[in-house]
Amino acid sequence: MSTHNENSRPCMSIAEHNLTLDQVQAAMKAMMDQAQATSETPVCMAIVDASGNMEAFAKMNNARVFTRRHAVRKAYTAAILGINSGDWGQNMSSIGQSVSENGDPMITYEQGGVTIIQNGSILGGIGVGGIRGHNADDELAKVGLAAMGL
Repeated sequence: MSTHNENSRPCMSIAEHNLTLDQVQAAMKAMMDQAQATSETPVCMAIVDASGNMEAFAKMNNARVFTRRHAVRKAYTAAILGINSGDWGQNMSSIGQSVSENGDPMITYEQGGVTIIQNGSILGGIGVGGIRGHNADDELAKVGLAAMGL
């Protein structure tokens, strides 16, 4: 038996077109410029396509291995689930489930993964890890999203 969930999101399709090299480069440059100017800690950034495959990755010097992996996981989560990673975590928490119940070890609930959407279709995800401060990773990922000009 299924019930109507008032918080349900409409299904989004995977885009018939892909991110362009110009869009990916613009996003990575904008994020790196912002991170170098403002972050006191090493930052990692990743962009994946709608299937979760890597499009670009960059890191600042001395970034920890965990930060590198987590940036990729955040981008993957946003692309595969079609929801920003922090929002996914809130959704899971509100229904009393943990991220481990998803069955995919790449999925994370941490903020910093932003879904790239154009005309209702998922193009991919941007993930950022390493910045100190509440929602700071998320804010930097949105800088990259804005730079794409979608």
